[in-house]
Amino acid sequence: MDTQHAISLLRNGGVVEWPENTQSLDFAQSLDNSTKTFRDQFVVPTKAQLKRKGLAENEQTRATASSPSDESIYFCGNSLGLQPKAVSEYLGAYLQTWGSIAVGGHFTQLEDSPLVPYQDMAAECARKSADIVGAAPEEIVVMNTLTVNLHLMMTAFYKPVGKKNKIMLEWRPFPSDYYAIESQIESRGLSPADCMLKVEPDEGYIISTTKILSLIDQHADELALILLPGIQYYSGQLLDIPTITKHAHSRGVTIGWDLAHAAGNVELKLHDWDVDFACWCTYKYMNAGAGAIAGAFVHEKHGDSAKNKALKGWYGHEKSSRFLMDNKFRPTPGAQGFQLSNPSIVDLTCLSASLSVFEQTSMKDLRSKSLLLTAYAEHLLNQIAERTFDGSYPFEIITPSDPLQRGTQLSVLLREEVMEEVSKSLEAAGIICDKRKPGCIRVAPVPLYNTFGDVCRFMQTFEEAVRLGTQRSQPSETASHEVEARL
Repeated sequence: MDTQHAISLLRNGGVVEWPENTQSLDFAQSLDNSTKTFRDQFVVPTKAQLKRKGLAENEQTRATASSPSDESIYFCGNSLGLQPKAVSEYLGAYLQTWGSIAVGGHFTQLEDSPLVPYQDMAAECARKSADIVGAAPEEIVVMNTLTVNLHLMMTAFYKPVGKKNKIMLEWRPFPSDYYAIESQIESRGLSPADCMLKVEPDEGYIISTTKILSLIDQHADELALILLPGIQYYSGQLLDIPTITKHAHSRGVTIGWDLAHAAGNVELKLHDWDVDFACWCTYKYMNAGAGAIAGAFVHEKHGDSAKNKALKGWYGHEKSSRFLMDNKFRPTPGAQGFQLSNPSIVDLTCLSASLSVFEQTSMKDLRSKSLLLTAYAEHLLNQIAERTFDGSYPFEIITPSDPLQRGTQLSVLLREEVMEEVSKSLEAAGIICDKRKPGCIRVAPVPLYNTFGDVCRFMQTFEEAVRLGTQRSQPSETASHEVEARL
């Protein structure tokens, strides 16, 4: 199979013609041989390790798998990315720096260290993130966590005046967004019930661009802000960020994006798309560790944080005079003027280690592989329905089939009783997926470390689990006759 031709088709919204042997591990291996992976730079848990009850090592929980079948299959990067091996090296360097030169680590560059001085680490991480979000380094600030940054951005950009006081959001936002929006409205003395404009799906779980644009037109004179997800966490739908942003601006509405499920997943061009602001976490596709430090984008046209009446903090003060301590605030130009506190160097160290892997590739190349991985997974799911269930679907893929309207995640909706069987089977086989009630399994093959072999082996277990779950959820023929007799 010509993988480059297939990728080209997918990049143009086309459909791949798959050969007949796609369900075989040999075919999956051929795809792995023709695409690049960084799997060897990540710690992939073994099946034995997943069963650990303690940290202590023993013969049954050795760290190194003897073959791919000993490794777990990890499709949960949309919740928490795997650990880059570089994290151990980078954290070791931090501990040595702290232990040897103590406070001097703020300004001293050790010759053989992968780390820059503490004072420069946030800016260095911003520089390394530029390709990931499509922005100039000075438009990026690495600070806080996602919800805190959402609050800071809305404090600066949500400016309700008179009847122009509404915030547009999606119908089913992640709690981070909902709570932040709700409390920002309440802090202005307004009613969330009156000031939240929710975008509902056209049908099912998908929100069309046409509907969003129409709502903007209908409520342009009431909208003070739009805050939408780049990728909707439950369905996996990728929204048309450039089109929606351009239309919002044509109607005089400020627009921000929550990119928690988009950063490190799909190609972004925040500067070129003229996005006002955006926020993202770094523990999902950016692999910086649980609860890791987050990022934010502020377009250069909004780079004067004082003009935006952003909240002030010591680390928003420009670096050259920060230590004068004269209480005369001089904001750092650009997004970094929105900083408040001294950032956690441990967090920045973990993020810097992960970004060192991203620097070896590009989001264009990662997206190309992701398109093929996800299309392969979708194809095998459809094959399962046709082969095992005669074309009747015991599950529904609620993620758009158009490759341009999704990232790496496929959301598979199952009946609740079937989902229980599938969950148990996947866990027993050492397969980690994210489960969201009601009945949704989110499968996310991450191009940095997941393989086509992972996808193939996952499908073998999934097919058998769905078959068993479907059989057990149906009443037996004898039981059916007994019910009919009683009736």
